[in-house]
Amino acid sequence: MVQTPPSQRSEAQYQVENPEAQMEMLVETPRSDSDIDLEFLYTRDIEFRQETIYFIVVDRFFDGDPQNSEGPNPELYDPAGEDWGKYWGGDLQGIIDKLDYLKNMGVTALWLTPLFEQVEALFIEQAAIHGYWIKDFKRLNPRFIREGENPSLNQTQESRNTTFDRLITELHKRNMKLILDIVCNHSNPDFSGKKGELFDDGVKIADFNDDQNNWYHHYGEVTNWEDEWQVQNCELSGLATFNENNPAYRQYIKDAIKQWLDRGVDALRVDTVKHMPIWFWQEFTGDIYLHRPDVFIFGEWIYSTPFDDRSVEFANESGMSLLDFGLCVALRSALGQGAEGGFHEIQKIFDADHHYKSATELITFVDNHDMPRFQSLNPDGSMLKVAIALVMTCRGIPCIYYGTEQYLHDDTNGGNDPYNRPMMQSWDPDTEIYSAMRRLSGLRRLNPAVSMGSQWQKYITPDVFCYVRRYRDSRCFVALNRGGDVTVPEVETDLPDGEHTCVITHNKYEVKDGKIYDLFLETRGTVVLSHVGDRVKAQTIVRAQVNGVQTQLGESIAIIGDCPELGNWDIAKAYPLEYINSNTWFAEIPFDESAGKLISYKYVLLREGQAPLRENITPRRWVVASEGTVKWRDTWSSGRES
Repeated sequence: MVQTPPSQRSEAQYQVENPEAQMEMLVETPRSDSDIDLEFLYTRDIEFRQETIYFIVVDRFFDGDPQNSEGPNPELYDPAGEDWGKYWGGDLQGIIDKLDYLKNMGVTALWLTPLFEQVEALFIEQAAIHGYWIKDFKRLNPRFIREGENPSLNQTQESRNTTFDRLITELHKRNMKLILDIVCNHSNPDFSGKKGELFDDGVKIADFNDDQNNWYHHYGEVTNWEDEWQVQNCELSGLATFNENNPAYRQYIKDAIKQWLDRGVDALRVDTVKHMPIWFWQEFTGDIYLHRPDVFIFGEWIYSTPFDDRSVEFANESGMSLLDFGLCVALRSALGQGAEGGFHEIQKIFDADHHYKSATELITFVDNHDMPRFQSLNPDGSMLKVAIALVMTCRGIPCIYYGTEQYLHDDTNGGNDPYNRPMMQSWDPDTEIYSAMRRLSGLRRLNPAVSMGSQWQKYITPDVFCYVRRYRDSRCFVALNRGGDVTVPEVETDLPDGEHTCVITHNKYEVKDGKIYDLFLETRGTVVLSHVGDRVKAQTIVRAQVNGVQTQLGESIAIIGDCPELGNWDIAKAYPLEYINSNTWFAEIPFDESAGKLISYKYVLLREGQAPLRENITPRRWVVASEGTVKWRDTWSSGRES
C-alpha cells in the first residue's frame, strides 16, 4: 500500500506564494463538456493519471541563452546545426521561454532528458547531447545553465538561484510538473582511455580502470540478449555498468536523486531498467517513496509487452510503472505502417491489460528519441492526428515527443537515431494537432473516465475503432478511422440520450437509446464525445485499488470497514468499487468524518443470489490523511464465505 499525503503546501499557502492563483481558484466549471477553459485545467490537485506529458531532448528544443552554447568544450558545439553528433544549443532558458506555448497546448508535465553533468568528449563521433553519459549526478550540465553559473546542487542548495531552480519556479507557477530523466545502470563509456570516471559534486569517487572499491561490473559487453544474467550484469554498448551489490554506490545514487527531488522535481523517468535486478529497483523505489511519498516513477524496459513475463513482473513488483512499448509497437504497425490487422493489433494489447496491476498508469506514446518518428513511417499528418487522439483517450498516461504538434521529422536514414532528434523549428499554435492536444488534455482533466476508468470496445474493423471509457457515471466515447470515408450503421456509446458535441471538431451527434445511428467518419476522422457525471468530493479522497481477484459476470467488489464511510462493517452499506479490467477494481472513496483517524478495512466479493465472499485476512489498518489524496494498493486475499 502506498499513501500519498497532501501537497507540501496547502492551497492557502499556495495562493499566498502565487497571487495569480487566487484568480484561478475562482474559475468555474466549464459550461459544457466540449467548452474547456484552459485555466480550469490547472486548478486541481490531481494525480499523474490525469497528466499530459511532453518529452523534450533539451539540446534540440530551443536556445534561450546563446552565451552558454559552447560549454566547457567548444569543439562539441556546432552552431550551424549540421553535425548531428554535436550540441546545437538548446538549454533550460529555452524551455522557460516556451512554457506558455506548452501550457496553452495543454501540456501539464515536462519530461526532460537528463540534466546531470556529462563527459565533455566525443565517443564514436557522438557527444553526450542525449544526457545518458553522466559524469556527476550532483551537478547540472553547464551547457544548460547560464555561463559561469555554479552547477553544484550542494553549493546552491540554500540560494536556489540556478536556471534549473527558475525553471522549477516557472513550471510550478503554471501548475505544471517536471519529470527528471535518471540513469542508475551506468555512467560513461571509454573516452581516450578514460571510462566510468564518476564524481560526487566534483570529487572523484570511482574509476572503471582503477576500480579498487568495486563500483563497476567488469564482465564485458552483452553477447547473448536472451541471457538474463548477461543483460543485468554486462555492458550496454560499452557503457561502464554500476555494481548494484556495492552499498556505497547504492547510497550515492539514492542520495543524489533525493537531492533533485528536494529541489522541486515532481516525477522520475528511469532509463534502462531491465539491465539491473528487480531487488535493486525495489530498494531504490522504496527508499525514494519514504523520502517523497507523492513522487511518480516510470521506467524504460525497451520493447516491454504484456506477453513478456519479465517486463510484466517488473511493472507489477518494482515500485514503478513502465513506458508502454507494447501499445506503441502495435500503434505504429497499425497506423504508421498500415498493418493488415489494423486496429485489431491495438485491441490485442488492450485485451492483455489484466496482466498488469495498474494498466491505467502505463505511459503511452507513438514515438520517442530511440526510434524513427511516426511521420518517418507515415508522412500523412492526418494519420498522426488519429494516433495522437488514440493515446490521449485510451487507458494510460499520454506522452508526446517534442515537435510532434509541429509535424517535426527528418527522414534521413529512415529517421533513425540521430535524425529523430532534429532541432525544434516552429511554434505555431494553430496546427491541427496543437489544437487537438489542447482539447484532449482538457478532457483528461475534466472527465475521470478518461484518466482512471475502464475501456470497452464497441466496434472494431481493421480501419475503424470505437471504444468507451467509463468511470462511475462519467463516459467518453471515441471513434477513430484510419481509412477512407465510412458510415457505421449503429454503435453503442453508453452516453445519455440527446445531443453531444465532439471535443475535437465541435460537430454535433445525436444519441438515441444509448446509440449513434449512421455514424459518418471522414477519412482519417476522429470523434470524441464526453459526458461528465458527479465528482467525488471530500476532505480526503482515498483512491483504493485491489488486484488479483477473479470475478464472474454478476459479481462485484466492495470495501467494508470500521468507519461510516465504509459502512461500519455492514455489507449492505459497503462502498462499491469500479471494474477496470479482470485484474483491477478501483474507486475514489470520500472521507470526511474519519479523515485523520485510524481505520481498518477489507474487501468483499458480492455475488448475486449467494452469500458475500470476504477476504480471509485480519483487516488492514491505515491512518487516513486529514486532507488531500490517499492511495491504497492492495492484493486480494483468498476469500471466505459469510
